[in-house]
Amino acid sequence: MTTLPDRPNTALIVIDVQKGVVKGAHERDTVVANIAGLVEQARRDGVPVIWVQHHDEELVKDSDAWKIVPELQPNAHEPRIEKSYGDAFEATNLEDVLANLGVGRLIVTGAETDACIRSTLHGAFTRGYDTTLVGDAHTAGDKSKWGAPPVDQVIAHTNLYWKWQAAPGRTAGTVAAAEVDFKS
Repeated sequence: MTTLPDRPNTALIVIDVQKGVVKGAHERDTVVANIAGLVEQARRDGVPVIWVQHHDEELVKDSDAWKIVPELQPNAHEPRIEKSYGDAFEATNLEDVLANLGVGRLIVTGAETDACIRSTLHGAFTRGYDTTLVGDAHTAGDKSKWGAPPVDQVIAHTNLYWKWQAAPGRTAGTVAAAEVDFKS
């Protein structure tokens, strides 16, 4: 039901599941395993998998910390988006990649919940995409020393508010990895 004309396809987007980003993240191994299962399912279903990698002064491009975690292996033909802002659409070619693939619906996974996940969810939704968050396939590091709630609460809150997100002509929602249906 996307507001984007002639975009009937779905894509799985894997945001910033990089060694330096998810090191020490909440339930890291479970989240990465859930994402790996979704990547496998997407590939079986012929659904594009889009890989996003952040870089900045602290996360240097091409460094070991910048690399995608070893449990996830992008295929050579799968698009990679390099970004330096929270929203994966900002100053990248993500929109062009999705347009060329006829994608109007995004299934969103990755890190960090309270930054790049939220920014990209909102960026996609305001650009007209149907946007589904996989509730058990995103994570973040602990930022409580700076006044943030514990990570499990950040994840729970993000899952809750995205479940009820609404706008004309678009759908949003939160589902568990086991409930993802790339074909609907």
